[in-house]
Amino acid sequence: MYVASEINHADKMDLKLLLISTLLGFICYSSAQQEGNECIKANAKSCGECIQVGAKCGWCMDPGFLKQGEATSTRCDELESLRKRGCSSTKVENPQGSQRALKNKAVTNRNKGEGKLRPEDITQVQPQKLTLSLRSGEPQSFNLKFKRAEDYPIDLYYLMDLSYSMKDDLENVKNLGTHLMLEMSKITTDFKIGFGSFVEKTVMPYISTTPSKLLNPCTGDQNCTSPFSYKNVLKLTSNGQEFNTLVGQQQISGNLDSPEGGFDAIMQVAVCGEHIGWRNVTRLLVFSTDAGFHFAGDGKLGGIVLPNDGKCHLENNMYTVSHYYDYPSIAHLVQKLSDNNIQTIFAVTEEFQPVYKELKNLIPKSAVGILSANSSNVINLIIDAYNSLSSEVILENSKLPVGVTIMYQSRCKNGVTGEGEMGRKCSNISIGDEVSFTISITAKQCPKMGKPETIKIKPLGFNEEVEITLNFICECDCHKDGIENSDICHNGNGTYECGACRCNEGRIGRQCECSTNEVTSEDLDKSCRKDNGTDICSNNGDCVCGTCECKKRENPEERYSGMFCECDNFNCDRSNNKLCGGHGHCECRVCICDANWTGSACDCSLDTTTCLASNKQICNGRGTCECGTCRCTDPKFQGPSCEICPTCPGVCAEHKECVQCRAFGTGEKKDTCERDCSYFNLIKVKDRDKLPQPGQAFPLMHCKERDANDCWFYYTYAVNKTEKEVHVMETLDCPEGPDIIPIVAGVVAGIVLIGLALLLIWKLLMIIHDRREFAKFEKEKMNAKWDTGENPIYKSAVTTVVNPKYEGK
Repeated sequence: MYVASEINHADKMDLKLLLISTLLGFICYSSAQQEGNECIKANAKSCGECIQVGAKCGWCMDPGFLKQGEATSTRCDELESLRKRGCSSTKVENPQGSQRALKNKAVTNRNKGEGKLRPEDITQVQPQKLTLSLRSGEPQSFNLKFKRAEDYPIDLYYLMDLSYSMKDDLENVKNLGTHLMLEMSKITTDFKIGFGSFVEKTVMPYISTTPSKLLNPCTGDQNCTSPFSYKNVLKLTSNGQEFNTLVGQQQISGNLDSPEGGFDAIMQVAVCGEHIGWRNVTRLLVFSTDAGFHFAGDGKLGGIVLPNDGKCHLENNMYTVSHYYDYPSIAHLVQKLSDNNIQTIFAVTEEFQPVYKELKNLIPKSAVGILSANSSNVINLIIDAYNSLSSEVILENSKLPVGVTIMYQSRCKNGVTGEGEMGRKCSNISIGDEVSFTISITAKQCPKMGKPETIKIKPLGFNEEVEITLNFICECDCHKDGIENSDICHNGNGTYECGACRCNEGRIGRQCECSTNEVTSEDLDKSCRKDNGTDICSNNGDCVCGTCECKKRENPEERYSGMFCECDNFNCDRSNNKLCGGHGHCECRVCICDANWTGSACDCSLDTTTCLASNKQICNGRGTCECGTCRCTDPKFQGPSCEICPTCPGVCAEHKECVQCRAFGTGEKKDTCERDCSYFNLIKVKDRDKLPQPGQAFPLMHCKERDANDCWFYYTYAVNKTEKEVHVMETLDCPEGPDIIPIVAGVVAGIVLIGLALLLIWKLLMIIHDRREFAKFEKEKMNAKWDTGENPIYKSAVTTVVNPKYEGK
């Protein structure tokens, strides 16, 4: 019962799954059916509304285009459908998007030794300025080139943690200026370096400490400077010795908790461009620390609740409002670093490398390097990180307007391509390499005001960008020629534009002839009933302003028409599952046939060439040509040209040799069978009863022929339309020779019968033997005698005691 129940449960589950699958399939099919022609479904009342539906939609502005019963919105249709409906291409409004390059300076091609150029004279991105005209649903694509320029200027700002644990590192950084200038000269001849330092907000780790602790936060006899949030020590300069001198004057400070306030410093470095001295060149920020970081929300530990405002607050090169604003969030930093084209290199100790690797994943165009215990490897770290950052280009775009989408496709080195998110970037780019991107921008709708919008696309970490102005095509060209308050639109109740009336508010009708407040429902219905019937617009349309406007079909080829929508072009007779046989068109449910075709379904050809026989006579003079096929008047003849007479004498003998060679591989034509006897289809049957009989097939000839061995074979010959068919019995009838098969069959049958008889005899003997044994067992059981005497060693468990006073009373 348990197994049966489980099986029954499984069957029910399978049935449920089947029903769900069927329902989902039906829903998907219904959804697909409803998609239909988006141009028709939009029910556009004007040309402007029509072209915003999609790039496939056009508007016919021919004043005489609409048929009786067709609404104004049927002017909006797919371009091919408009052409088939008779709208001339010159009358179809179908504006196309366009693009124009306003600034297209070629990328710079030069070598390092060709002389120094100003940063503004170097071009790495092409084009620089575009204007695109966007039609809804129609993408506009353009190519963007990027080429890493030789000898491109570099600005590097070294931001260092000066907490006490970085004391050894400061000693090595004091000579960083001249050494780094020397190494960077191998990459560029125009290099500037700057320096800044940070520790922590003064209110964070010292809230409960004494003022003396703020003056010298270090322990013992160590002399440290007071803690500070951020100090801009040296503005970007090309003097490496000045860097060494100023850095050599710096002192270590200290704080009590492990995380540092580096995010405050990074924010000020990013937004204080004038103080730092950033140029419009490659900008590198080296962030050196051996600790973690505080971020937005940690300021509450010191009573700071105001979020970071992302603005510059440097006075005398010191960050002055660290006690007032919280730390910036990671997202806030990402935005400011990107806006200012700064690429970040995190030079951190091995202990904190995992933390900063996670931070790197959140900050585009950033790198992480492991800093040795005393920062002795900082130069190699910077060079490696710079090479890693500069070998990859990643495109980003500004915020897109509502309804606008953008797609990227990259073509990188060695034929490598990418699409989607991978289409935004190329890797392993060397100096002088050129890569390209195809960028497609599509507007899905027009903005509310229809005003131009501007977006920007740039490679991350670079100051160059492409500025794109987007113009939206929201109206047709014929719109500007519209006549307001035109007399065509019922005494000025609408604007006549693009071949139709665009009615003023409160007016309806093809010529805006009715007011929505004046016409009663009864008035509308009366003029929309054919022959005073009960059906409004033949149930195929709506009564609008006393005129039938026919319903639209999902299939754009199918339409209702007529004064009362009583006509359609899809309910005509069909042939071969084709409307009007594919040789005409349907008008008001009647096929209008093409030339040389006739019939209710245009399936009857008037061409007689298919009935011509080899003697150039129609049907060999034995019939008439009807719908391109011979109709034989003599019942003895058949075939495409009435040339075959299956019942005429000599037919069997004519085909005997071919039937014999193809069916049995014998006869005079067995060697030439394939060449001479392929003119009919051969079908083998097992016995004569399976051969076609008169009335079951086309007129046929029954044949009985004898071969060279005096064996008979039976077949029929018939012509089925244009094909000749021969049915032949697959075995020969040879009465003189012994038939071994019946003999073998008889012997086998005899052996089987003997075996069955022996089996029955053995079974009978076994039954008799079993019955005898059972009777013997019953007899012995009846004769068994059991001793019923008492066991001498048996003692009863009951003891009886007689009361002497009882005396039997």
